[in-house]
Amino acid sequence: MTCSSTDQPSQLETACGSLLNELQIIWDEVGESDTEKDKMLVELEQECLKIYRSKVDEANRCRAQFRLAIADSEAEVAAICSAMGELPVHTRQPAQRAGSLKEELKSITLQLDEMRMRKDEKLKNFLHVMEQLRSISIEIMPNECSPSKLVVDESDLSTRKLQEMCSHLELLQEQKNDQLKQIMDHLSTLNSLCSVLGADVKETLRSIDPSFYESEASKSVSNVTMERLALTIGRLRETKLERMQKVQDLASTMLELWNLMDTPIEEQRRFHNVTRNIAASEEEITEAKSLSEDFLSSVEAEVSRLEQLKASKMKELISKKRTELEELRLRAHLVIDSELSAIESGAMDSCSVLEQIKEQITAAKEEAFSRKDILERVEKWSTACEEEAWLEEYDRDENRYNAGRGAHLMLKRAEKARALVIKIPAMADTLTAKVTQWEKRTSMGFMYDGVSIASMIFWCR
Repeated sequence: MTCSSTDQPSQLETACGSLLNELQIIWDEVGESDTEKDKMLVELEQECLKIYRSKVDEANRCRAQFRLAIADSEAEVAAICSAMGELPVHTRQPAQRAGSLKEELKSITLQLDEMRMRKDEKLKNFLHVMEQLRSISIEIMPNECSPSKLVVDESDLSTRKLQEMCSHLELLQEQKNDQLKQIMDHLSTLNSLCSVLGADVKETLRSIDPSFYESEASKSVSNVTMERLALTIGRLRETKLERMQKVQDLASTMLELWNLMDTPIEEQRRFHNVTRNIAASEEEITEAKSLSEDFLSSVEAEVSRLEQLKASKMKELISKKRTELEELRLRAHLVIDSELSAIESGAMDSCSVLEQIKEQITAAKEEAFSRKDILERVEKWSTACEEEAWLEEYDRDENRYNAGRGAHLMLKRAEKARALVIKIPAMADTLTAKVTQWEKRTSMGFMYDGVSIASMIFWCR
C-alpha cells in the first residue's frame, strides 16, 4: 500500500534513526573516538544537505521552465490576438491560478494551438488578397511594382487591415478598367490616324506591344503600354499636322496658280479633295489615305507641273503685274521704281522679279492708302492754284466785260475763283502740317511725282 505524503517524513526519520543506531554500534565495535564520531556525523549531515539542496535546485529549475513556457505561450497568444486585432485572451494572475503548473501549461498550450490555427487561416486570406494585388499591380504598373512592397505584415492581420487591402484591390481593379478604356480609346485614335496617313496599323501596333497583335484576352493594360501608345499617337498626330499644313500650303499655291493661269474648272475638279480641305482643322480630316505619302506626292507633282507651266508664262505674268504696279504708282503720284527694268537686262530671275513686283504692289497699296488724305488735299490745292493762274490771266484781259456769248459764265467762274484763291494760304498751311505729320509717322519724305510738297508750294507762290 502506497504511503501518503504526510507519512513520508516520519518514515524517513525512523529509517534514518535505525541507520544511525546501526552506525553507532559499528563505530563502538570499531572503537572510534567521540571526536571522530562527531566529525563523521557532521560530514554525514553536510552530504545529506547537499543532496537535498541539489534536488531542491533541480525542482526550482523545473518550476522555472514551466513558468517560462507558460509565459512564452501567453505572450505568443497575446501577440496573435494583437496581430489579428482582437482583445487579448483573459489570463489570471499567479495568485488567482488554480491547479498545477503542468495543468496550466497544458491549458495555455491548447489555447495557443487554437490561436495558431486561426492565425494561419487568416494569413491565407491575406496571402490570397496580396497575390491578387501583386498580379494586378504587375499588369497596370510593372515598373513601379516592387516585390518588397507587396509582402504580408504578419504583425498586423486585423480585419481592418484586410478591409484596407480589399479596398486597395478594388481601386486597382477600377484603375485597370479605366486604363483598358483609355487604351481602347487610344487604339481607336491610332487606327484613325494610320488610316488618314496611309500607315500600316498592324505594324504600328506590333512595334508598341506584340500583345496587341494577339488575342484580346492577352492585351496589355500597363501604364508603360499607355505611354507608348500616347507617344506614338503624338508622333502620328505631328506627322498628320505637318502633312496637313503641307497639303494646305500646296492647295493655296495650286489655287493661286489656277487663278493666274485661268485653269479650267474641269481640270481643277481632279484636285477638289485637296482644295476643299484648305481651311480644315485637324479633326475634320478623317478620309482614308487623304494624307498618305502617295497622295502627297501626287499633289506635289501637280503643283510642280503648274509651276513649270507658270514659268513658261512668267513674262506675261510679270508684264501684267508690272502694269498693275505702274498704274498704282501713277494714281498715288509715286515715282516708278527703276529696279523693274532688271527683268529686261536679265540681272534677276523671273520668279524673284515677280515676287518683288508683288511685294511692291502690296507696299504701293499700303502707301497709297496712307497718302490718300494728303493727295486729296494736294488735288484741291493744285486746282486752287490753277484757278488762281486762270484768274490772273482773266484779270489781264481788257475785254472781259464786253458783252458776248459766255461772258456771264466767265464772270461767275471768276467770282468762284476769287473765293477759292483766298483759301490757298490756309490750304497750303494745312497741307504742309499734314505732310509733316505723315513724315514723322512714317519716317519718310513725302514726294509728289518726285517733288516735295514744300517745293511745290514755294514755286506756286
